[in-house]
Amino acid sequence: MESYFEKVKNYLLELNYEIVKEVPEEGVLVIDQEEEGIKNLILDVEEPILIMEQYIFKMKADSGDIYKCLLKKNRDIIHGAFVLDEEGRVIFRDTLQVENLDKNELEGSLNSLKLLMAEYGSKIIEFAA
Repeated sequence: MESYFEKVKNYLLELNYEIVKEVPEEGVLVIDQEEEGIKNLILDVEEPILIMEQYIFKMKADSGDIYKCLLKKNRDIIHGAFVLDEEGRVIFRDTLQVENLDKNELEGSLNSLKLLMAEYGSKIIEFAA
């Protein structure tokens, strides 16, 4: 029987993502598709879920206006959301159940990130500058 890690890996390969790093014993895959805005996206298979995180930018200072914009944009994001980590980094994060995961569901989450980067990329550059 195929492991959840292998299942996710095979879906990524079928979707033509470049796997730049894999650590099977930890359930971690790192993928790129730079032309679509995906760079070092970390996929962590932690049964019963798949956690996807991509670093977007580091907050230069606490800014209520930036937080407000990010929270408003979260409402528009189809899958996933902007989150802030302990170090002040803004990350795109999504989680999926792995037990019933299919290729279309994974592709939908990845497409959500690609759409976000295409539509909101200039604003992100503004925030990071």
